[in-house]
Amino acid sequence: MKDLARQVGFDLVGISPVVPPPHSASFSEWLRQGFAGEMAYLERGAKKRLHPGDFLPWAKSIVSVALNYYVPLHREDGPKDGQRGWISRYAWGDDYHEILEARLAELLAKIRAEMGESVEGRAYVDTGPVLEREFSSLAGVGWIGKNTTLIHPRRGSWFFLGELFLSLELESDRSIRDRCGECDLCIQACPTGALVGPYLLDSRRCISYLTIEIKGSMPREMRPLTGDHIFGCDICQDVCPYNKKAKPASEEGFWPREGHYSPDLIPLLSLTDEEFRHRFKKSPIRRAKRRGLLRNVAVALGNLRSEEAVPALTRALGEDPEPLVRGHAAWALGQIGGKAAHEELERALANERDAEVQEEIRLALDLSNQLSAVSGKQGEISSQ
Repeated sequence: MKDLARQVGFDLVGISPVVPPPHSASFSEWLRQGFAGEMAYLERGAKKRLHPGDFLPWAKSIVSVALNYYVPLHREDGPKDGQRGWISRYAWGDDYHEILEARLAELLAKIRAEMGESVEGRAYVDTGPVLEREFSSLAGVGWIGKNTTLIHPRRGSWFFLGELFLSLELESDRSIRDRCGECDLCIQACPTGALVGPYLLDSRRCISYLTIEIKGSMPREMRPLTGDHIFGCDICQDVCPYNKKAKPASEEGFWPREGHYSPDLIPLLSLTDEEFRHRFKKSPIRRAKRRGLLRNVAVALGNLRSEEAVPALTRALGEDPEPLVRGHAAWALGQIGGKAAHEELERALANERDAEVQEEIRLALDLSNQLSAVSGKQGEISSQ
């Protein structure tokens, strides 16, 4: 079984029985505390996630697979011009769902060729009611680290996970012991404090959640903490010592598309719906939709506080069809401050009809006034 999985290109593979996940009680408590935020699908599918044998009664074994997506590029390797943003490594290339699903389908075909067409099987890649890391951990593919990612002792954590449920009774693998030890680099490095403790993630504070999962306005108190991230975050994996041993992905589909690695933010603000769909065709970034991505771009530009972005943010504030984008463009202008930004905010307030955007503009104007006052006092002190 493992040979077949490697033949179709998977890097890691392990086998476990179809049983309730090892940390079922922890998952239930995590949901109860509201750490899932707006991800209501986790609550809706909780029963199936906790009892896979009930919704797949024919399944006896799970083949857990992992495919490396690591690309050895870092922030310092990116272009130095323009106002650059950060996209998580997993979204630099093609949509991993399609790549893994195709390989799992090929694996199932090979199994049926060996064992007979009567073998039942169902594959899942991140979209079904399955706790992927739990079964991968149970199958010995790795252990769940303090940053809540699955970590392999020699290969690190840059892996996509998938499962193939089978009607075959297979010998199971042993799990790997937790090797995080006393290390808490991931917890200390998280800029938003999303890792509220070892092995415990408050999704509501996670940059990946804030830039991908929430569909409306990004909480104002979290915006300054997201930095230049416009889709996802890699920080807790970047600092993990086990990722120092990571090898480059062999799947060329995961290598960066043009403009997906450290993109210039200002041109993104002018993307139309059609341009967005074309640029991000078959990319994980489509999950955020145009309105979500441009919301994130505006926040990143506000955090970078470059006056170079004022004209583009002004156009977005006055012309973008999405209130979500206009409101966050207003916030960004307030963060940048200065006479030009202040004048554009006042002009936009006179023309804006959406109540939420109006509120964003008023708050941005208040901040702009505060920044001007502080700047004026500093000028007085300097002259004295």
